[in-house]
Amino acid sequence: MYICLCVVKAKYGKPVSLSPLESQAHSPRYTASSQRERESLEVRVREVEEENRALRRQLSLAQGQSPAHRHRNHSKTYSMEEGTGDSENLRAGIVAGNSSECGQQPAVEKCETIHVAIVCAGYNASRDVVTLVKSVLFHRRNPLHFHLIADSIAEQILATLFQTWMVPAVRVDFYNADELKSEVSWIPNKHYSGIYGLMKLVLTKTLPANLERVIVLDTDITFATDIAELWAVFLACGEEGQQVLGLVENQSDWYLGNLWKNHRPWPALGRGYNTGVILLLLDKLRKMKWEQMWRLTAERELMGMLSTSLADQDIFNAVIKQNPFLVYQLPCFWNVQLSDHTRSEQCYRDVSDLKVIHWNSPKKLRVKNKHVEFFRNLYLTFLEYDGNLLRRELFGCPSETDVNSENLQKQLSELDEDDLCYEFRRERFTVHRTHLYFLHYEFEPSADNTDVTLVAQLSMDRLQMLEAICKHWEGPISLALYLSDAEAQQFLRYAQGSEVLMSRQNVGYHIVYKEGQFYPVNLLRNVAMKHISTPYMFLSDIDFLPMYGLYEYLRKSVIQLDLVNTKKAMIVPAFETLRYRLSFPKSKAELLSMLDMGTLFTFRYHVWTKGHAPTNFAKWRTATTPYQVEWEADFEPYVVVRRDCPEYDRRFVGFGWNKVAHIMELDAQEYEFTVLPNAYMIHMPHAPSFDITKFRSNKQYRICLKTLKEEFQQDMSRRYGFAALKYLTAENNS
Repeated sequence: MYICLCVVKAKYGKPVSLSPLESQAHSPRYTASSQRERESLEVRVREVEEENRALRRQLSLAQGQSPAHRHRNHSKTYSMEEGTGDSENLRAGIVAGNSSECGQQPAVEKCETIHVAIVCAGYNASRDVVTLVKSVLFHRRNPLHFHLIADSIAEQILATLFQTWMVPAVRVDFYNADELKSEVSWIPNKHYSGIYGLMKLVLTKTLPANLERVIVLDTDITFATDIAELWAVFLACGEEGQQVLGLVENQSDWYLGNLWKNHRPWPALGRGYNTGVILLLLDKLRKMKWEQMWRLTAERELMGMLSTSLADQDIFNAVIKQNPFLVYQLPCFWNVQLSDHTRSEQCYRDVSDLKVIHWNSPKKLRVKNKHVEFFRNLYLTFLEYDGNLLRRELFGCPSETDVNSENLQKQLSELDEDDLCYEFRRERFTVHRTHLYFLHYEFEPSADNTDVTLVAQLSMDRLQMLEAICKHWEGPISLALYLSDAEAQQFLRYAQGSEVLMSRQNVGYHIVYKEGQFYPVNLLRNVAMKHISTPYMFLSDIDFLPMYGLYEYLRKSVIQLDLVNTKKAMIVPAFETLRYRLSFPKSKAELLSMLDMGTLFTFRYHVWTKGHAPTNFAKWRTATTPYQVEWEADFEPYVVVRRDCPEYDRRFVGFGWNKVAHIMELDAQEYEFTVLPNAYMIHMPHAPSFDITKFRSNKQYRICLKTLKEEFQQDMSRRYGFAALKYLTAENNS
């Protein structure tokens, strides 16, 4: 057995065990001549002597092992102060810590599944965990099985993300964190992670009984190497021995209790251990009755400590203090901690040695470290990395059968690649990676159940409309944003820097990541529609500003027109201005005056009259009560409907017929179109989109759109029979 002890002589002439980091804190320049400090040092010396005796007992036990066994465990050691030894040996999976039972590691089998557990709760943690997962996927060569202990919010977000990400050889299981609250809610906890910061304690009970080992990670971790290297540490820990926890030493002075006056941390072995990265031997822990062990320790310590400051980490360390044989100390490069009081710079020689970066400061990227720019750039690389590139197959490892993936491949195989409209048809089946609720969302429904959510979609070039819409519409909003990974981070910075957007909790931002050559406008609308939390929705576009007070007016109209019991589509008349600066009309009378002066026009009056002509603007001018209008060819009004209305047809992408087809289907399902007499919305001018430019300049684009229209109408005839014939007739006459 090999135990690396740094030894100094205390005043009694006896050896004192100190970690490499700890030894510096007790150098002569830190030792004052005052009686109080001498007494404090004496107490510390006695404590460390007890720890040293415990380590010696472990050493004496190990010395009884066979010479061959001892030789095997001496194969490679690393200085905790300097970081790593030979990099080739590292790649072979050789890691040493402060004890011996895990020696030279066999290589991880090519297709062995690596199990990773993460506790994740809420919107921000769900966003953080994606960066962690990207860094793991980027380096990995093995199948992965993620075990996510998540609350309902994180589960909804991450389940959708992984389903739409469709990464081969990755399995994800969820465990309800809210059901585990009762297991740890009795522990008072001051840590910012709240009750979820205690849930690693109950993993032996939560994870499947047949799961023997797992790597446990915090969400604020970034991997700089293949996670299989860390998994290999497990393979060296045989059935003999009692080491059940692989941990890296804590890299701050927290557990030494000298950070400030009256600082009183929980008990720990020396500097203690950080629980941001843990190797858990679940089968051994269960046999040791881990549940009882940590509970008894927590109950005893809480009588004096009253609460935890560092959540589960305090309790893990208190258990280890009583049972040092449980821990296998990992080299510090497996958890380089950038905490507020970090001394991590002293644990490694060069940044190229590092394996895992842990942003465990509340300040995150603003932490102080001489290499922080390197760490930050590593983090930002994965933050903005195109996640679609991580969908690569593992060479030589068969993936589990995925029904969704098989169905997708079958649908794509049925398409004719020689078809001139192949790319259009293919887009209908493209699965876009989707991150729901990218920012915090909170909405309290009204008692009368009349709430209406504004639904829209946008890309990066329409971002400037968000603040204006929020000022015009106080109700809930559901937005689907079509962005790249890098653009998603630009949006995040934009939103977090906006007082208007940050003051609104009732806006759901859903990121649909870019893929393919077309703008998937109807997919975006469907994503935004699907994730509303109100009974009604206003199907709008991002370049329209609703009139002031429209939200409350629509809620009253919902009651007036009995939308809950009838299939109605309430039309909000659409207007437009060609002026970039507009004094927005405060009333219908003011809007009519601006129409008469030529400051405003009915929407698309100059280029596409048919789209809104059936609204009957002449009647609207004098109307005081809602009135019904009939469907006509190419009608595409903006409507308020119940949330159970049909989705948009995904075959229409980019520009052309995307709303027209939806309104046609509403009519086929016998929705009544009712124009609201005192509602209006105004389209704001902007540069033409890339898709409309492509439509105008590309003849093949227009030919394919015409083909898709004809196929849609044929589908309508099949679905709705004789009633759908009028659409073909209307199209021929238009």
